[in-house]
Amino acid sequence: MYLFKSIKITDSGKAIVLQRGDGSEVRYHSTWLRDNALDPKTRDAKNGQRLITLSDIPINTYIESATLDDAGKNVFLTFLPETKKVSFSASWLETHAYDRKQNNIKGWIGSDLKIWGKDMSKHIPNLDYKSAKSDKALLLQWLKSLYCYGFAKMIGGKIESGALIQIADLFGYVRETNYGKWFEVRSEVNAINLAYTNLGLQAHTDNPYRDPVPTIQILYCLENSAAGGDSTVVDGFNAAIHLKDKNPDYFNLLSKYCARFEYNGGKGVHLQSRRPMIELSPDGELIAVRFNNRSAAPIIDVPYEDMENYYKAYRAFSDIINDPTLAVNFKLNPGECFIVDNTRVLHARTAYSGEGTRWLQGCYVDKDGLLSKISTILEKKNS
Repeated sequence: MYLFKSIKITDSGKAIVLQRGDGSEVRYHSTWLRDNALDPKTRDAKNGQRLITLSDIPINTYIESATLDDAGKNVFLTFLPETKKVSFSASWLETHAYDRKQNNIKGWIGSDLKIWGKDMSKHIPNLDYKSAKSDKALLLQWLKSLYCYGFAKMIGGKIESGALIQIADLFGYVRETNYGKWFEVRSEVNAINLAYTNLGLQAHTDNPYRDPVPTIQILYCLENSAAGGDSTVVDGFNAAIHLKDKNPDYFNLLSKYCARFEYNGGKGVHLQSRRPMIELSPDGELIAVRFNNRSAAPIIDVPYEDMENYYKAYRAFSDIINDPTLAVNFKLNPGECFIVDNTRVLHARTAYSGEGTRWLQGCYVDKDGLLSKISTILEKKNS
């Protein structure tokens, strides 16, 4: 439980200082507090969306009075020149506190994510489809694991074309592309994509030539009696962190400069993008990895002076991705699928023979659906 011991106004009403039970302090600016007021005239009571714009808040807003209730659970503020009275719970303020030590190390990841390597083989998040449909607690645990590790499996699905859509419906909405609502992964004559052959594929993220790139990918097995065709997944965040630890300069090159990706499949489709192989947010958070040798276009956004070292970094990153100690290998059976966060986890397959059959179907789902499903199940559980 969050409680405050005392409150005071500082900087001529431009901020408040709250003291916690342990004696530490946390500060909030008046403009931030007014902008985030939770009253029904500022935010819609049903969906939480703002009903005012920042321009509606006086530029000279300041706090005239600030008090706590006796228990220290709630904060009461009056803003001038509006004479606006607003209250905040201590728990809400603590949850949204920004007066804290910021992580400024390049390549940091959120505390709710866990990187992994070959040892992941022993504890792959796995759930039976029927259980996912009938047990919200098990579904929630599986969805949280999918988000945490960027990878999970589901078993016990129907062995029929299009069954992967039932998996997507558990947490989101299918993103249709030029390949259709879903695509076939099996050998084709005159294939428009190397995925539609029996060749082995290096670990890669899908469709880096799209903007935005597909975020969640489902690969669903319908037939798999061919020799070979085993699946492999690699945690791209783990690979990027390995690169940073081994050679920070290489990491900086791949996150500083954009690579280019392209797909020209004919039939009116020509896709291109310009993004770094290792993408960081402005504060250094590792937010995406794009790696796909098949879709790499000529790199032209690296200065001449850095190009040679950029290629050394590119090669070093590729070698790490190919390191078997970072890979999880498995073979899908009919009715099984694996799901990856395509902005993080790379997938690959071994070549397979012409004897027997291998038939997978794939589709894309936006990650916001996954996060929304987790939130709504938790909200219902806690209500």
